[in-house]
Amino acid sequence: MTDVIIIGAGPAGLAAAIYVERSGKEALLLEAGSFGGQIINTPEIENYPGIKKISGFDFAMSLYEQATGLGAKIIYEKADGIEDKGELKTVHTESGNFYDAKAVIIATGAKNRHLMLDKEEEFTGKGISYCATCDGAFFKGKEVAVNGGGNTAIEDALFLSNYCSKVYIIHRREEFRGESSSLEMLKNKENVTFVLNSNIIKILGEDRLTGIRVKNNKTEEEKDIDISGLFIAIGQEPDNKGFKNVADINEAGYVIATEELKTKTPGIFTAGDCRIKEVRQLATAVSDGAVAGLKACQYIK
Repeated sequence: MTDVIIIGAGPAGLAAAIYVERSGKEALLLEAGSFGGQIINTPEIENYPGIKKISGFDFAMSLYEQATGLGAKIIYEKADGIEDKGELKTVHTESGNFYDAKAVIIATGAKNRHLMLDKEEEFTGKGISYCATCDGAFFKGKEVAVNGGGNTAIEDALFLSNYCSKVYIIHRREEFRGESSSLEMLKNKENVTFVLNSNIIKILGEDRLTGIRVKNNKTEEEKDIDISGLFIAIGQEPDNKGFKNVADINEAGYVIATEELKTKTPGIFTAGDCRIKEVRQLATAVSDGAVAGLKACQYIK
């Protein structure tokens, strides 16, 4: 039995734990993977207020050390359900365990979205990756492609352009959604080629990735591009299916909540990228965690 169970130990979950512990309550985090969430793979963070530049790993480690230093506990199990018993909430995990708390914060974040093409799963780790900073070094001096049009895709392409002989950036639209300053830096790279208004329609290769086939949305022209690596950065999707009984979930899978981050069930809150919101940034995730942590403690009181 604890005061607040936080499902997810990413920036939102860790920030929530900090505020719960500082409010004099006990926080237990349940994490399916490793602490820090996806920000841990970001080489440099330059848009977090008050910190000019920091690596994602250092930022995540700082949050982790602060939360655990205050007394927060982390158990590495995947939560797959919540049972509302009124003043008591029970969180079930895939391991078959269950944990009781007075309040719960859903901070599961979101996972990488897939292209849903043949051979995508088969070639993951064999030329296909969803993390440029994790796997980019394996493609030094080779030709690669990045698929996407947001900040992650632009940052991935910038990172890879420093190691790879050529980087194709493939985007289904003409305009990018990412930050203009980063996009301008990318446009000035001599080894970066833009393939716009195009979708990847086929993954090529026998035992591993050797290329991709792209189709222009306007002309319907198809062409093959020979590459050794494909980095997919087309957005994320949440993993909230197990919580539909205690929270309203929209068609895209995101938790619907109030400005105070309350779900439809009293005592169950949400925070971070797993909820409906206009802006999904590190700063907004941490902000959500702070609000959810405080509101959970107020609910208990």
